[in-house]
Amino acid sequence: MAEPALIPQVESLRTSSGTFSLTPATTISYVGEQAADVAELLGSYLRPATGFDLRVTDGKSGDIRLVQAKPDEVDDAGFMDEAYHLRVDKDVVLLKADSSGGLARGIQTLRQMFPANIFRNERQVDDANWDIGCVEIHDKPRFRWRGMHLDVCRHFFSVDEVKDYIDAVALHRMNICHLHLTEDQGWRIEIKKYPKLAEIASKRAETLIGHERDRPRKYDGSEYGGFYSQDELRDLVAYAQQRRITLVPEIDMPGHMVAAISAYPAWGNYPGNRMEPRCHWGISQQVLNMEQSTVDAMKDILTEVMEIFPSLFIHVGGDEAPRTEWSECKRAQERMAELGLKSEEELQSWFIKQMDDHITKAGRRLIGWDEILEGGLASNASVMSWRGEKGGLEASEQGHNVVMAPSQWVYFDYYQHEPASEEPLAIGGMSSTAHVYSYEPIAEKMNEDQAKLVLGTQGQLWTEYIPTYRHLQYMAFPRACALSEVAWLEKDKKNMASFLQRLNVHRKRLEVMGINAHPQPRG
Repeated sequence: MAEPALIPQVESLRTSSGTFSLTPATTISYVGEQAADVAELLGSYLRPATGFDLRVTDGKSGDIRLVQAKPDEVDDAGFMDEAYHLRVDKDVVLLKADSSGGLARGIQTLRQMFPANIFRNERQVDDANWDIGCVEIHDKPRFRWRGMHLDVCRHFFSVDEVKDYIDAVALHRMNICHLHLTEDQGWRIEIKKYPKLAEIASKRAETLIGHERDRPRKYDGSEYGGFYSQDELRDLVAYAQQRRITLVPEIDMPGHMVAAISAYPAWGNYPGNRMEPRCHWGISQQVLNMEQSTVDAMKDILTEVMEIFPSLFIHVGGDEAPRTEWSECKRAQERMAELGLKSEEELQSWFIKQMDDHITKAGRRLIGWDEILEGGLASNASVMSWRGEKGGLEASEQGHNVVMAPSQWVYFDYYQHEPASEEPLAIGGMSSTAHVYSYEPIAEKMNEDQAKLVLGTQGQLWTEYIPTYRHLQYMAFPRACALSEVAWLEKDKKNMASFLQRLNVHRKRLEVMGINAHPQPRG
C-alpha cells in the first residue's frame, strides 16, 4: 500500500509489504493503568463507522495493543514525554510509549492510516475496506507546547462545539487548547462567589454589524449571551484529558474587564459610572482599579478557576490595558503613592505580581501576553509573545519560558487567501497557509539558552468576526494543519510540497468529520 498521508508528518516511517485488517473479531488491549482510557478512546473512534464491537481488555492479547512502559510523569512545565513507536504487522498493531500522552498521540496517527470513512459517525456498508499498510513509525514532537486558542467571548460556542474543536486539535497531535473566557463583550465562566458575572456580565444588549472601523456604527438589536457552568467546564476538562489535551483557561486582567465591571462597579476606577458589556470591538479604556478589595476579588476568581482546571499554566491576559484611567483618576494616583510606585506601568506590573504570587502559592504557573513584561516581569511568569517576536526575545533573555504566538504568523482571525475582498469579513491582515507553514518559532536572534526556553507555539482564533462554528472551522483549517507540522517536526524536516500533497488526502478526513475547511491551498 502507498505510504500514509499523515498530518503532521512523523519523524520516521518505514513501510513493508502486507496489510492489517480491522474486522468484527478485532480486539484492543492495553498495558499500564493510565493506558486504559486511551484504549477506550481508540475503540470509540473506530466503532461508529465500522459497526464492530472492538472489545477493550487489560493485557497483551489484543490485535491492537497499547503498551505504556512507565507511569506518567511530567516535567517542570507540566508536560509528558509524548514519543511513541507504532508498528503495524499483518496480524498485530503494536503501539508503545513511555507515557499515556505518547499513546494518545500514537492513536491519532493510527486513525489517519485508515480510509477517511473511518471518521464517519455512522456505520458504513458491510463490505467497507478497513485495511492499513504495514509500517513502522518512530515519532516524537519538537515542541512541548503545541496549541490552539479559542475566544468564546466575542462569540460564544456550545459545549458540543468546543468538544468538536478539542477533537480537531487532538487529531493533529496538538496538546493545548487555550480557552479565552472573559472579555469586554461577555464573561463566559460561572464564578460561585460572584454570581452577577453570569447573571449580568455574560449578556450584551446587541452586537456590531460590519467592521469596527465602519462609521456610523450599526448594531443588530438582538441580545447576545451565554456562559459555561462550572459543571460544564469540568465536563470539558475531562473530555480533553482523555485525549491528553490540556485546557488552559484565560481570565484577562486588568484590562478587557468592561463586562465584569458592569456586574461589579466597585471593581472599576469610577464606581459611580454605569457601564454595560460592550457591543462593539476594539480596545476599551476601562480597566480594573487597584484597590486591595479588587485584587482580592481577582484572586477569588482565580481560585475557583484553578479548582476547575488542573492545567499547570493559568493565563491572566495582561494585554491591551490602557493606563489612561490610572493616570487621570485621583484615587488611582493615591493608590500608586500608597504602594510606593512611580508609574502606571509599575502599577500594572505590581498587579500581575499579586496574581503571580497567588497562582504560585497554589502550585501553578502564571502565563500572560507579552505586555506583562512592561514595568517588570513577575518572577515566576511565562510569556506568550503576540506582538511579534520581541516579547519572546526579552522574556527568554531574562530566563523565562515563552510561547511564540506572533500575530503576523499565527493569528487565524486574519484573512488567509487573496483577494481578501472575496473572503468573509475578517479583522484584517493576511496569513496564508503557506505563510503559517514557513513560520519558525525559534527567533533568529535567540541564542541556544534562549531557544531552550521556548515551550512552543500556538494559533489564535479571536472571534470578533467569527459568529458561527462553521465559520470558525473555515478560519482555523487548514492553517491549523500547517501549524501542527511546524510545532511537531524538526525544522529541517519540513517540506511544503510534501505537506500540500498530504493535505489533499487529509482534506477528505476533514470533510468526513464535518470540518468546513477553507478550499485553498491545494497541491
